[in-house]
Amino acid sequence: MNAFDPTPPDWTNSATHARHFHCPICQATCSDAQQVWINRRAPVITENYLRKWQEFYQCHCGQAWWAWSSDRPPSNLHSKEYPE
Repeated sequence: MNAFDPTPPDWTNSATHARHFHCPICQATCSDAQQVWINRRAPVITENYLRKWQEFYQCHCGQAWWAWSSDRPPSNLHSKEYPE
């Protein structure tokens, strides 16, 4: 499964909107998802002219959920301080 495939996988049909960026059933993070699909064909333009996409996740508990890319929490893998 390619996360950037233009055709959505069947499991996205039953996805529910997660109000917080984790599985609404077991609270697993997106990093724990078994499958991921990003709907890049239909971006939404915000009032500040920024794009956001629907990110779909199939959780290990069986729940399919989605959230907006703009709601993703900051990653602890990226340092906010840059070397000079």
